[in-house]
Amino acid sequence: MIIGKWNKSVILSYIGLFFGVFGIYSAIVIKNINYAMICLILTGICDMFDGTVARRCKRTEEEKEFGIQLDSLNDVFNFAALPILIFCGMGLTKIYDIIVYCIYAMFAIARLANFNIRTANANTKTKYYEGLPVTSAAVIFPIFYLLSFVLSKSLFNYIYIGIVLLVGVLFVLNIKVAKPSLKISILFLIMGLIATGLFLFVL
Repeated sequence: MIIGKWNKSVILSYIGLFFGVFGIYSAIVIKNINYAMICLILTGICDMFDGTVARRCKRTEEEKEFGIQLDSLNDVFNFAALPILIFCGMGLTKIYDIIVYCIYAMFAIARLANFNIRTANANTKTKYYEGLPVTSAAVIFPIFYLLSFVLSKSLFNYIYIGIVLLVGVLFVLNIKVAKPSLKISILFLIMGLIATGLFLFVL
């Protein structure tokens, strides 16, 4: 008898995790950042729709709680750890880069911990997030990585590490970010698929 939940309500969460592992392999082992960025995008797509899939499944209260915890742990792996390993695979490994990664990771995990507390204590759903969701890493970092194909390496490195720092700060900044509607989610899905096509067949 194994512990954990292994039904269809969490299947997208596990698939997203698999893409995260493949992303690390792509960035660190085979040194293909395009593939790693594709994996980051796909983890974001899985995270975008895993809640929708789960809500369509009949679940016990324990299964619902397990899904919430699984999703949060996935976020730590896929949108905190994975991006940092991709950045290292890109060659952004100077001491100031590492300091930025420490800040990014700290803010990402702090935001997730705060989100978990707010979710546990919330009685009603809201239309806004407090701070930038960590899942936005799946959109922001692949899009700005496209700059590497038009800028010099040194200029790109400075701009990109600045973006990483800015995103980390936005995680914990007390700002309201509107939750995406279904139309916006579909738009993000289309953008992700277009970016995947670019990384796979064009760049």
